Amino acid sequence: MKKLLLFGALIGAAFGMQAQDLPTNPEPGKCYVRCTTPDIYETQTVQIQKTPAYKVLKTVPAQYETQTERVLVKEASKKLRIIPATYKTETVSYVKSTTGSSLRIVPATFANDSETVETKSAYAVWELGAPAPDCASSNPDDCRYWCYKGYPAEYQTVSIRTLATDARVESTPGGSANGTYTVRVVDQPARVVEEEIPAEYGNITKTVLVKDASTTEEVIPATYTTVSKEVLKQKGGLTTWREVECALVEYQALPINWNTNSATLTSAAKSIIDTRLMPLLAQNPGVKLEIASHTDSRGGSTSNQDLSERRAQAVANYLVSKGVNNSLLVANGFGERRLKNRCADGVSCTEREHAANRRTEFRLINN
Repeated sequence: MKKLLLFGALIGAAFGMQAQDLPTNPEPGKCYVRCTTPDIYETQTVQIQKTPAYKVLKTVPAQYETQTERVLVKEASKKLRIIPATYKTETVSYVKSTTGSSLRIVPATFANDSETVETKSAYAVWELGAPAPDCASSNPDDCRYWCYKGYPAEYQTVSIRTLATDARVESTPGGSANGTYTVRVVDQPARVVEEEIPAEYGNITKTVLVKDASTTEEVIPATYTTVSKEVLKQKGGLTTWREVECALVEYQALPINWNTNSATLTSAAKSIIDTRLMPLLAQNPGVKLEIASHTDSRGGSTSNQDLSERRAQAVANYLVSKGVNNSLLVANGFGERRLKNRCADGVSCTEREHAANRRTEFRLINN
């Protein structure tokens, strides 16, 4: 099948693009991809000084202020005052008499129910069918067939009684009679109160030096502007044909387990890309790589299309961050348009069948 696809592609290229160079001396059964060496640029930033740094000197005169100071004119002292105890009357409650609990027996109750019993098990027997009407044989037994016919089990429903609630005893607690008496207790004990006699203060004013005369030096920094420019690091443009494994021109699975509704690459997903795609691109310099992402049919088609595009682009962006030229990458999202099985909208499928449609794939394509 791969040989036929390659042969058909070569014929189509010969008729559709006669001016395009084809691989020289191709071998039957082998596959080739067209590689273009891209121009490689790097972005450089240059800082240009717009104004130089310089100093600005200023004279600052001395600063004074008038301060008001609070001074002690009479020291504080204390005096003692005795406050006698006070009393209050309290009412105390106590139990004068009590009575025992009373008991009541509640009998058991029952409910009607039914139980189904299998009276005859399911069975199957061989039965001889009627002869076919268009039988060509004179012997009618030649055109008859045997059928192994099954018969369902037979059941009988029996009425039964079940226990709804068991017999129980209800207890009603007994009552009690309370009494009260009064008692005088100390409300506040006698105490000695220590009273402060505050100190007395007066205000005085004075003029003090806050800051002596001085000079200040201010450095005005230089100003710069940043200019970005792209510099050609390596000239490309050379187009060649490279022999590759035929399996690589067809979609191959990239076994990334995406989190639900997420297009963020996990550390495990990045490890898969590092070990599967990076060596492939290193072994085939200049080859263009397609990343294709698909979803299952669950959810809206618009959201599935957007999710698949974001996942494919996430893989491409990671490859660019690893140094792969962006012009050698094609990221395509197909949403739920390319299901691998019958699990379309409205079809009941297992989780394993849906998982077969949630996939990310890659293949090598012509540049």
